[in-house]
Amino acid sequence: MSNRKKFIESCEMLEHKIYMLGGYEQKVLIEGKKADNPLVIYLHGGPGNPIPFGEGCSGLFPDLEEKCTMVYWDQLGCGINDAELDDSICIESYVNMASDLIKALHKDYPDNKICLFGVSWGSVLAARCAIEVPELLDKVMVYGQITKELFFNDEVFSALEKNVSNMNKNELETYERVKKSTVPRTDSDIADMGNLIKKCTDGYHNPNGGKTPVGKFVVGMLTSPDYHLKDFKAVFDNGTHRKPIIIRQLMDVDMRDTLAKIRLPYLIVQGSSDLVTSTNTIRDYLNECPNEHIRFKVIPNSGHMPSGEAMQYLMDEGMNFLSEEIAVNCQTYPASSEAS
Repeated sequence: MSNRKKFIESCEMLEHKIYMLGGYEQKVLIEGKKADNPLVIYLHGGPGNPIPFGEGCSGLFPDLEEKCTMVYWDQLGCGINDAELDDSICIESYVNMASDLIKALHKDYPDNKICLFGVSWGSVLAARCAIEVPELLDKVMVYGQITKELFFNDEVFSALEKNVSNMNKNELETYERVKKSTVPRTDSDIADMGNLIKKCTDGYHNPNGGKTPVGKFVVGMLTSPDYHLKDFKAVFDNGTHRKPIIIRQLMDVDMRDTLAKIRLPYLIVQGSSDLVTSTNTIRDYLNECPNEHIRFKVIPNSGHMPSGEAMQYLMDEGMNFLSEEIAVNCQTYPASSEAS
């Protein structure tokens, strides 16, 4: 018997649920070593990218699930909940789905604490739920907090300008075009800017921070006991990607008022070179508008995609923050010193 199968069989909490979330029937996996551990809902990024903690990763993270019970939800339009999205779908739709999931879990597991772990786009859902249903939540952790001016801002353009001499002909032509683009941004504008940040800056991936074993996650999902082949394919090619409504809407999002209203422990972890969800922007915001409930940690040599060191922090100190009554190595506000 494989170690993965042995761990799955040893879990006191292993539930495959179907919940009605935001009016849509959706599958959710709940898995953990001990039944009384806190429930941690993973709100993945993308939109539409349920990696690394999607519903196909049962048994892949035994160290994580020793500390907490993970709630894996492939958001509507991807993975096991793949669907074609209609024109009515919006950010508010997913906020309602996430809130419905929290309420359903509270009803089914009233004795368990409920925490949120959001990444990138998932940070919008985490912050919104923290003020929509705070009475049902214990703590929140996010990596890559969306604040404002996603992609198209002075910091990104400055970083690209510094790398113009290293761009090839196609990249330079693309850069000149997106510089001249205007609101509202087209899908092409957004995709091109994302590719420029990936190829020409450390904003997405920082090569100095150690690799995250993405290949291991992908193979784990491919061999998942819960995924069919169509579910695995829908991790990478899905309804959310075919109809990028949400990413368009995110261009106009400003989360500053929402973050100011947070009234429960909320840990923001950022990569030092992140340009997508700008680390400098959230640091400046917290310095200007401190919120004593928000804690802030910057991981050196990590971009928007967590480095190996960032993943280790999230899975060690971050999960300790969510699952236990202990302090973590991070900055709090108001404070006189700079964030680490």
